[in-house]
Amino acid sequence: MIPTLDRYLDDPNILFVDPAKLNDSSITGNDIVHDTVNAINQHIGGMGDSLQELLEYVFVSTKKLFPCNRLGLAFLSDDNERVTAFTAVADFEPILLKQGYSEDLRGSSLEYILHTEKTRIIHDLEKYLDRHPDSRSTSLLIKEGIRSSLTCPLKVESRIVGLFFRSSMVPGSYNEEHIAIHLAIADRLSQAVEKSYRIDKLSEAMQHNTEMIGFVSHEIKSPIATTIMESKMILDNYFGEMDPRIRTRIERTVARSESLLAMVRDFLDLSRLESRELTLETVRDVDLLTDVIEPVVDILNTTAKQKNMEIHINAGEGYRSVAGNPDMLRIAVTNLVSNAIKYGNEQTVIRIDVENRADRIQLSVMNEGPGFPRDQIPNLFRKFSRLQTPALIRRKGTGLGLYITWKIIKLHQGRVSAESDEGSWAKFTIDLPEKTPV
Repeated sequence: MIPTLDRYLDDPNILFVDPAKLNDSSITGNDIVHDTVNAINQHIGGMGDSLQELLEYVFVSTKKLFPCNRLGLAFLSDDNERVTAFTAVADFEPILLKQGYSEDLRGSSLEYILHTEKTRIIHDLEKYLDRHPDSRSTSLLIKEGIRSSLTCPLKVESRIVGLFFRSSMVPGSYNEEHIAIHLAIADRLSQAVEKSYRIDKLSEAMQHNTEMIGFVSHEIKSPIATTIMESKMILDNYFGEMDPRIRTRIERTVARSESLLAMVRDFLDLSRLESRELTLETVRDVDLLTDVIEPVVDILNTTAKQKNMEIHINAGEGYRSVAGNPDMLRIAVTNLVSNAIKYGNEQTVIRIDVENRADRIQLSVMNEGPGFPRDQIPNLFRKFSRLQTPALIRRKGTGLGLYITWKIIKLHQGRVSAESDEGSWAKFTIDLPEKTPV
């Protein structure tokens, strides 16, 4: 049902035009217009640009066709109740009606556009604001210096997804001939705009999800760590001797809590990486042995001993340092050694080897255990990926550790590889350039 908007329909300063009644001779009969519209269409067809870059291209390309000091795009909410400014390009500063500005549609002249699919021309924004003083967007545009505007819907497969605005600093800049050109450009824009907008919205949702994961993980990390610490104090008889049955239960509590804490750390590392909180601030000479491997082994030795495992380090001769971020490298190596402990057999040896290979350094972690099928190697470094073999599915984990390691080593311009003899051993190798560009 079309809303009753007599106050806009009776306003001589506003013109609503039905596109079906337009004469498109302004496009077909004008070589410059025709060539410009085709150039825009070809540019969008091979589009690798962002939506902002695309709008800037359209802005520059069409200024010669008819007046324009400002182009803007806005999108509808899923329920079509609100419109939100997405991006704008102008030949002046500052832009006051910025990305993210949002207004309800109910009772506005934009609502009439959406219901009728007509195009709107406002000849004089100052007169418009005098008659409709509740229009906050008009007030902002006037402060920018805008005096007239041309607005049409953006449609994708007969569905209106947003609005396309062209504005001028001169009153009375637009007529029906301009509408045909504006609509032709909007038609080319719509598909690219919808695709780009949805990608941006998905990226925004993923960012919010990452931030939430980081927040929740941070909040529960301390209580879990405190539970582990206090439980270990009890196990050490800090509060006196205890019944063996109680000791067994507390030991189980510690083991489960440590497993949960490892998961929390994975989620925190993921959040810090994907929110770019953890960035590659490199140190020129990172000693892989003393700055990375030994601190990791010191922390994980206790966990290894619980399974009667030993960690052996072989750094070899001629060992050289790398350029990198020691904190990030410790996270990467921690994930590999933790996995070796988690998935290795009890009473075995975990080997950490460092070797020189020309201008590169390889660090490998090898454990004896169930290993994995060779055809599963491509799945190892995917986010949340866990191998579904009977021997591995029972071992709890987030499926993030190897992904985080891969992400960190990639930032260091290195590689991570895996190999295994299923049923016998598994080996993960980090390959780093001797000097990563700083």
